Amino acid sequence: MFFLPEIHRHPQFRAGIRASAAVAPGIAAWGVMTGVAMIKSGMSLVEVVAMTVFVYAGSSQLAATPLIVAGAPAWVIWATAFCVNLRFVVFSLHLRNYLMHLPRWRRLVHGFLTADMTYALFTSRYTEPATDAEGRRAQEAYLAGNYFVTWLGWTGGSLLGIAAGNLIPSSWGFGFAGVLCLLGIVCSLANTRMRVLAALVSAVAAVVAYALPLKLNVVVAIVIAVLACLWVESRWPPKVREQAA
Repeated sequence: MFFLPEIHRHPQFRAGIRASAAVAPGIAAWGVMTGVAMIKSGMSLVEVVAMTVFVYAGSSQLAATPLIVAGAPAWVIWATAFCVNLRFVVFSLHLRNYLMHLPRWRRLVHGFLTADMTYALFTSRYTEPATDAEGRRAQEAYLAGNYFVTWLGWTGGSLLGIAAGNLIPSSWGFGFAGVLCLLGIVCSLANTRMRVLAALVSAVAAVVAYALPLKLNVVVAIVIAVLACLWVESRWPPKVREQAA
């Protein structure tokens, strides 16, 4: 969306770039590690580049790569990626009121390019959708500025990791570094009691179900965590539920 003149020339586009600049190095580093992990997995160069450009979802790529290498059925790979990316359903529902006035193709572009940190930065800046044309344009420009930086950081980092993958020894343990990176992101997002509960339940469930084939313990852990949080939330008093929302 940043190729439209009314977007990239808007002052809020530059404001979005400045806001995302602080997280760009971390996203690029995560992209490098994901690129290295994919090329080290034995997938072809065409496959890893296509996954980087067309999937654009680090956690799903890391989850799907070992399943693809292991020859898992397509439905298992799709189910794993779907469960890992379920959070984007929530993001989309929240952003609907901000973007529903736009043509469908523009909403699809925004949906594809919006990532976790983009969503977090945008919603912290704009807590309510604008009601006038100029306000809506400003919000769209800020969102585009956010994901312009994150997209460049992620894609550039991933391609760099793919290019350098054959030069980096496997003994450096980049796979474990990727896990640590994801763990850091999880810890930074666990800022409510419900999110902490979801993290703990999913961690315990993943360990208990570790013996399942094709890494299905990840899918099981996500399902159990979602069901547990829904059950706990349903038992909250109405006032507490409204505050949480």
